[in-house]
Amino acid sequence: REAFFASPRHPYTLKLFAALPDLSRRGGRLETIAGHVPALSAMPKGCRFAERCPQVFDRCRAESPGWSDCGAGHRVRCHWVAESRRLAEGKAKVPDEVNLVITSASAPGQEHAPLLMAADLRVHFPIRRGFLQRTVGHVKAVDGISLELARGRTLALVGESGCGKTTVGKAILQLVRPTGGSTQLDGRELTGLSRGALRPLRRRMQMIFQDPFASLNPRLSVGEIIGEGMSALGVLAEHEERNDAIAVLLQQVGLDAAAAHRYPHEFSGGQRQRIAIARALAVQPELIICDEPTSALDVSVQAQILNQLKALQDDLGLAFLFITHNFAVVEYLAHEVAVMYLGRIVEHGRVDEVLRSPQHPYTQALLSAVPSVRLEQAPGFIKLAGEMPSPAKPPAGCHFHPRCPHAKEICRTIFPQSIRMTDTHAVRCHLYGEPPG
Repeated sequence: REAFFASPRHPYTLKLFAALPDLSRRGGRLETIAGHVPALSAMPKGCRFAERCPQVFDRCRAESPGWSDCGAGHRVRCHWVAESRRLAEGKAKVPDEVNLVITSASAPGQEHAPLLMAADLRVHFPIRRGFLQRTVGHVKAVDGISLELARGRTLALVGESGCGKTTVGKAILQLVRPTGGSTQLDGRELTGLSRGALRPLRRRMQMIFQDPFASLNPRLSVGEIIGEGMSALGVLAEHEERNDAIAVLLQQVGLDAAAAHRYPHEFSGGQRQRIAIARALAVQPELIICDEPTSALDVSVQAQILNQLKALQDDLGLAFLFITHNFAVVEYLAHEVAVMYLGRIVEHGRVDEVLRSPQHPYTQALLSAVPSVRLEQAPGFIKLAGEMPSPAKPPAGCHFHPRCPHAKEICRTIFPQSIRMTDTHAVRCHLYGEPPG
């Protein structure tokens, strides 16, 4: 196991590892794997990876490789590895291609006025019972969160499933009506606006959903799906202009213009997610809320989608609210991160601050559970007691105190105030007092 993760040999394994996002690859492109997995009914005669391999030579296409011993119980089926070992007198050769990802330190961005501001946002769903359907309580899905997001920046919202992340995104777009608080887009209040008043603002904010197949109408062609929003919001009224724009959008997300005449079931999961991105871009938004858009994709397709989103942000200055539970994606794509627990944000700051120096016990536990292919980087696992409580009956005080290994008496009665660790890093935890001065 140690030899496999420390020194992978097969070109396919190298590509997979190079496709994994992390902080060291910020500012560069993730590695991707060309082509597609061959159909089971049409398996190639030689190596099954040959047509996608950067090291392929004639023997790979004609003969299936046998096992080569790399030592320490590590074996690989690859003609190129076997040939490299022979030419190097048994010494394994790591290809230059594994270092194709170009890394660069991101230059500090200029401060901009926030495009999106949410203050004390709350979404409480009523619990109704009895014949008369009386309200007997509320599910506090979102319970008073505040956040800001500037143009050209990405804010990641992370937390366990069921903590309210998706509801935050829908409430910001007014797809779910907030119970209270304020949401502003470029200084204009969204909360409380009628459907008619919201309609012209829909162009400026869009959402990419987690499951692209469920969010794409199977009865419409791809061109009709992308053009539907353009038609509804009055973007490019002329039919010919709209078709030209759809062709450009498909090419912009890495698909052929001919895809406009096909249907969603004819595409792979990664391609359907590209279609969903094209649909969101069709109305020329400024803000896109991405609800775990890569959670169902393998690492190579995930790398393609992340590269695409990053390129679009660089080209168009888009702002992303990226809802995810994948910290590797956060490391690669986001500028800031907010950690959410049971409807509330417990820690917020720049990515390097929160992921390199987590302060809240919940953030520390989440990061300790992140698997890593780099064994030397694997942190000690922090096991939390119990399960996340129900948002219908959240604990008093700090919501995390029933599971927190550092809980004190004050945690059971009083919700902690926001404590500034630095100018950009804040945490809500009674373990930290007000900084001196």
